[in-house]
Amino acid sequence: MPSHDSFARRIRLRRLHHHDPERLFIVPLDHSVTDGPIAGRKELDRLVGTLAASNVDAVVVHKGVLRYIDSAWFDHTSLIVHLSASTVHAPDPNAKYLVATVEEALRLGADAVSVHVNVGSDAEAQQVGDLARVADACDRWNMPLLAMMYPRGPKITNPQDPGLVAHAAQLAADLGADLVKVPYVGSVAAMTDVSRSCPVPLVVVGGPRREAGDAVVAYVQDALRGGAVGVAMGRNVFQAPDPGAMARRVAAVIHQEVALAPAGVLAAEVAALN
Repeated sequence: MPSHDSFARRIRLRRLHHHDPERLFIVPLDHSVTDGPIAGRKELDRLVGTLAASNVDAVVVHKGVLRYIDSAWFDHTSLIVHLSASTVHAPDPNAKYLVATVEEALRLGADAVSVHVNVGSDAEAQQVGDLARVADACDRWNMPLLAMMYPRGPKITNPQDPGLVAHAAQLAADLGADLVKVPYVGSVAAMTDVSRSCPVPLVVVGGPRREAGDAVVAYVQDALRGGAVGVAMGRNVFQAPDPGAMARRVAAVIHQEVALAPAGVLAAEVAALN
């Protein structure tokens, strides 16, 4: 992990690693702002509880969602509040903008915040500026920052181009991100080059929806072989027939085959919601 002078920031970074000091399994649940509802309020609460009981290190949500998620789940997983938004209905869906602040995330009890930047988009200037301003606020408040960096825009013909992805990751690191989320670049060798060039840890996006669980696991294994510290995987987990089972399979790979958490109070609480 990167070195920081701040005691508080080091503590929060360690909190993200619930099951392994180096590896990370993040499940983004912020899709509803972009695409529309992914679950009702009771179903989302149940989903977060299931993920917390299935060795997921952190979930990513927007601030308002926390009004109807049980805070007890975050005894077992970490909270990343997403600060960026846009919808698929906008004239330019790639134009992300800030809808929350680091201070709000702190008041909500977040362990980290995340910002989305589409490198190469028509709105790149605003998004890069937003990233820099959020990074400054994170420095003031000792809050870890996850930068979600995607090559997307009129001139981007291959969003998985290793050179473009490496540039996007370096941009985030240079502006102060602690962790960077980037696309998988197609091969273990190419991903290794991207990971080696980046001075902060990388997590790889979950990628398109895969029907077969074995295909999801193989993808995660390749990301780790390519130097990523883990994945930020949404749809392949929460749209799986059994999200908890899928999360546990992915977690076992990411956390280097650690034993699954035994059934206990948390598992009983989740079962009670069903």
